[in-house]
Amino acid sequence: MTQELAARRPIRAPTHPGAILREDVLPALKLTITEAAKRLRVTRQQLHRILAEESGISPEMALRLGKFCGNGPHLWMGMQEAFDLWQARRKIGRELERIETEPMPPAE
Repeated sequence: MTQELAARRPIRAPTHPGAILREDVLPALKLTITEAAKRLRVTRQQLHRILAEESGISPEMALRLGKFCGNGPHLWMGMQEAFDLWQARRKIGRELERIETEPMPPAE
């Protein structure tokens, strides 16, 4: 699903999960960064780095956010994966185009 979304919008980066937290989740819950960090059982600094889009969502943080928001860790990891892949493709796109695809032999 995340690859399909990225393929439909190749020019615009997928939204960083920190932006979703900052713009949608915390305001909807009327939580400060400090209170959200306490509820997630992480440091305020750790949460701030994610909200500022300076850090990505780790598997541990995805588990915490999934539990906290009630939507599971896969949503958060999928958003982070889409964002990371888009950034990586942008960084090495020309080099990637020069790599030939090796067809895999059929399974026996």
